[in-house]
Amino acid sequence: MIALLGTGSLLLALVCAVAGLGVLIRGHRRDGPRGLTRGYRAAIGMFTGVSLAVVAMETALIGFDFSIRYVAANVNRVTPLLFRIAGLWGALEGSILLWVWILSGLTVLVAQLYRSRHPTFLPYVLSVLFAIATFFLALIVGPANPFTRLAVTPLDGVGLNPLLQNHLLMAVHPPLLYLGYVGFSVPYAFAMGTLLSGRHRDEWTTLTRRWTLVAWTALTAGLFLGARWSYDVLGWGGYWAWDPVENAAVMPWLVATAFIHSSMVQARRQLLRTWNLGLIIVVFLLTIFGTFLTRSGVIASVHSFTQSLIGPLFVAFLCVATLVSLGALFWRRRQAPEGGFDSPLSRETMMLINNLILVTMAFTVFLGTIFPLVVEVATGAKVTVGPPFFDHMVGPLGVLLLLAIGTGTALRWGRSGRDDLRKLGALAAAAVATTGGLAAAGVHSSTALIALGATVFVALAQVTEYARGALAHRAATGEGLLASVGALFSINPQRYYGYLTHLGLVVAVAGIIASQSGRIEVQGHLAVGETIQVGAYTLRLESLEALVGADRIVVAAPLAIGILDATAQAGTARSSGDVDILRPSENFFRQSRTPIATPAVRSTWRDDLYVALLAFDPKEQSAVVRVVISPMVSWLWAGGAIMVAAGVLALWPTRGR
Repeated sequence: MIALLGTGSLLLALVCAVAGLGVLIRGHRRDGPRGLTRGYRAAIGMFTGVSLAVVAMETALIGFDFSIRYVAANVNRVTPLLFRIAGLWGALEGSILLWVWILSGLTVLVAQLYRSRHPTFLPYVLSVLFAIATFFLALIVGPANPFTRLAVTPLDGVGLNPLLQNHLLMAVHPPLLYLGYVGFSVPYAFAMGTLLSGRHRDEWTTLTRRWTLVAWTALTAGLFLGARWSYDVLGWGGYWAWDPVENAAVMPWLVATAFIHSSMVQARRQLLRTWNLGLIIVVFLLTIFGTFLTRSGVIASVHSFTQSLIGPLFVAFLCVATLVSLGALFWRRRQAPEGGFDSPLSRETMMLINNLILVTMAFTVFLGTIFPLVVEVATGAKVTVGPPFFDHMVGPLGVLLLLAIGTGTALRWGRSGRDDLRKLGALAAAAVATTGGLAAAGVHSSTALIALGATVFVALAQVTEYARGALAHRAATGEGLLASVGALFSINPQRYYGYLTHLGLVVAVAGIIASQSGRIEVQGHLAVGETIQVGAYTLRLESLEALVGADRIVVAAPLAIGILDATAQAGTARSSGDVDILRPSENFFRQSRTPIATPAVRSTWRDDLYVALLAFDPKEQSAVVRVVISPMVSWLWAGGAIMVAAGVLALWPTRGR
């Protein structure tokens, strides 16, 4: 019954999507408001159908309905409840169901919010959303149906991939990524509505600002949580490896960040109209490409994705969407007249440079990601593009981006004057002086010094703007300095939460630079009672422990951590005493022969002591551990939290003054 309900609900949703698309296309010519009302009802029907399918799938996952192939492949009887719920996005079919559920919900929201305010524009927007939903619904009704039944019902299921149920973040990280991916469908639909209708050449960016911020903030949170999951689960002591799955998420984020900045230029100066339309089209296409890359099997091999219709259908949809979008952009190019920039030293010019750098970064990541696939198609050989390529190509661009951000913050709209240039010079001098201080303090890497100098430059530019705004407000109102700083966020939230996002980026980048340039890694073999010294830390193996759980066996190696005092670091082996106990472990899941590591981390604002258990011998009572000391990793997570908080607060309704 659950399988029948789920399949029937998806068919209902598909029928509603096709019907909604049909009535809206017809309504452009004949029905007018009546067609829009029918389209709204179709959106509600589509969302209802997909919601019923989601409820049916969750019921099957929670209730162990192993007659459904998807449930049998992703759940077993010892899977905890939280991860049975998260099983919805644990594999291909369920993740596409989640995608279309979010899309159908957003379609209803768009229809509800704009049908009375923009009755002539909305049919074009909803038509695009219905067209996207039709593809994904056809996919899960057909080759990616999550409710396919097995001929013989097994007594138990295989279980979720152990990597996906070894950390609570997997319950929130994928949904946030999908909310970011799917959320960009809304500004894309408005952009296409502008091109198809030939109207609203500036209004669409204003209408979609909040939608874009929601998607960008969700994708930002998803990226940082994914990095944290990698740090906490994989046991290698890092958080970003330029893996194709990571690249698939960061490419649309980079281009969307460019769009957020350039849309401000369009709103303020009526410039970059065609450029903005092109950017949001690229963002949407990259979200589809990312879904194809991670869900078609093409990463494993260019041949594996052709074993079903899913891969070729994704390619076909991506090609059609590209041709239609670029064709509409070319068709309407003359209806989006562009003005000129007043001066090369202006905020809008720096935002354009910012855009060019971000797009170049995304294109570089794209080339590095698809190059192995192209080589395999052409020659059959398997090649890889590793982190050194991305680090050497993207790193310098990142420094240029920071310089453009800081310069753009310091300059004004239009034509900057001498005061702005003097301010820019003062910021540069302060950044250079700080860099010299860091060099004197012991930072010897020229690459790290240049990057840290750029981050200091950006940070000073943001703080200066807060100070100028707060002092001007205090002079005008007589309020205190802190109250004046707080008032800035209600007076101009877009501007000052944007500066807060820049500060969060600076904090995160500082964490990346420090953790990469000052990383220490040691691998050691310890018997119980033996001690190893790494940097300023001593680690003593206390014992080996085993714990039998419902879904796994956990073997832990408790390590007593001591911190060497200044005398010990100078050469005397004296410790300040044990300050902590870390318990790195290995998890042996029933459905997997490969153990899954759970590293232990002692985190401070200065550095992280990261310990992973690599192997153990119960007979000899010994263990092999990887010890990593990474300076300032916590700054990365703090910076990400600041960026996400700034995005959320920028969306919060305020009463401006």
